[in-house]
Amino acid sequence: MAVWVEIDLCDGCRRCKRECPYDAIEIKDGKAQIGDRCTCCGACLEVCHHKAIHTDIQPKTIPDFSEYKGIWVFAEQRGGNLTRVSVELLGKAQELAKQLNEEVSAVLIGHHVADLADTLIQFGADLVYLADGEIFGNYRSEPYSYVLDELIKAYKPSILLMGATHIGRDLAPRVSRRTGSGLTADCTELSIDREEGILLQTRPAFGGNVMATIANRFSRPQMATVRPGVMEVVPTPGKEGVVITHESKVTEDQVRTKILEFVKEESPHVDLSKAKIIVAGGRGVNDLEGFGLLHELASALGAEIAGTRVAVEAGWISAANQVGQTGVTVRPELYVACGVSGAIQHRAGMMDSRFIVAINKDPYAPIFKVADWGIVGDLFDVIPELTKGLKTSCEVMCD
Repeated sequence: MAVWVEIDLCDGCRRCKRECPYDAIEIKDGKAQIGDRCTCCGACLEVCHHKAIHTDIQPKTIPDFSEYKGIWVFAEQRGGNLTRVSVELLGKAQELAKQLNEEVSAVLIGHHVADLADTLIQFGADLVYLADGEIFGNYRSEPYSYVLDELIKAYKPSILLMGATHIGRDLAPRVSRRTGSGLTADCTELSIDREEGILLQTRPAFGGNVMATIANRFSRPQMATVRPGVMEVVPTPGKEGVVITHESKVTEDQVRTKILEFVKEESPHVDLSKAKIIVAGGRGVNDLEGFGLLHELASALGAEIAGTRVAVEAGWISAANQVGQTGVTVRPELYVACGVSGAIQHRAGMMDSRFIVAINKDPYAPIFKVADWGIVGDLFDVIPELTKGLKTSCEVMCD
C-alpha cells in the first residue's frame, strides 16, 4: 500500500507539502515527491486540485456490531468483599445504558462469592454472570482473563468497564489482547456519542495538561478502566435481576502461576477516596515545614492530608496523597485547600467535595471560583489561628 504522485498532472503548487503533517513531501524540479516519512494518512489527497496524488489504500470500514449489546462491569472482589469502584461503575453503567436502551450486567469471578450477586443487583445490575470455582479463589491473571474471554465471546457485550485498581490495570490489557479490542486506561469521564451510539472515554494526557477523549469504532467490546472515586454510587433497592452461572473450561494445567503464600502488609497510607475531611496543600505551602502546619490543622479536624502535584514533586508529601487528574479523585464532606491555586488539573480531582474551603493570599486564585468559603490571607497567619480556634472549641465541648 502506498501514496504516489502522477508527475504529468502535478503543477508544483505546494498545497500538499503545506498540508502534510509529517513533512513527508518535497518539491523537486517543480514536482511533488513522496518521501519515506509518509504514513499514508491521506491529507495530501484532499487538497490536490489536479488529482495528481493517488493511493491504493482502501478506507477502513466499521464492522457490523449489531449483535454486541449491553454494558458490562467487572465486579472486583477481594476476600469476598466487593471493591467500592465496582458499585461506582454500576451507577455509571445505568446512566449509559439508559441512553443506549440496553441492559447492565456485572461479571463476578471468585470462589464462594455467589452471595455477592444480590448486592450487585441492588446497585444496578440487570444480569450477573457468575464464575465460581476454586481456581478463582485468589486473583491470578491467567484464569481471570481466560474466563472473561469465554464470557465475552459467548454473550458479546458492547462495553466492558473495570476499575483502575491494581487488579483492573493487570486484567484489562490481558482481556483486551485476547479479544482484540481497544482499551482506554485511567478514565475520568464516560459518555455516549448520540449520533454514533459509541462510548466516549475521557482521560488525562500529556502529564495531565490536557484531557483526551477516545472512541473505539473498530472493535468490540469497547473497554475502559476508570479511576476509583470518580463515579457516583447509585443504589437501586428492591431491584430484581438474573444470575447466570458460567462453567468455565479453564483448568490448573493452563495456569502458569501458583500462589505459595499471602503476606499482608499494612499500608502506612490512607485511602483518600474514603476520607470524610481532607486538608490539602499546594505550592503556597512553600516547604516541608509549611506542611507541618497543615498536619496540625488536619489533626484538629480529624482529617487526612493531601496535596497537589507540585507538593509531590517537591517531596513534601507522598504520591499516594496526590489529588488531581494524575492523582486520586476524592469526594469528602469537607475539603480545605491551603495555598492551592486551583489549576484545572487539581480541581478535576476534588470538585465533587461537598464543601470546599480555600485559603490563599491571592484573591484572584482560580480556587475561589469553586470554593464555598474563601479566606484571603497568608496561610502562615491563617492556619495557626484556625487550628488554635478549633482546639479551643474542642476543649470547651469536651468540658
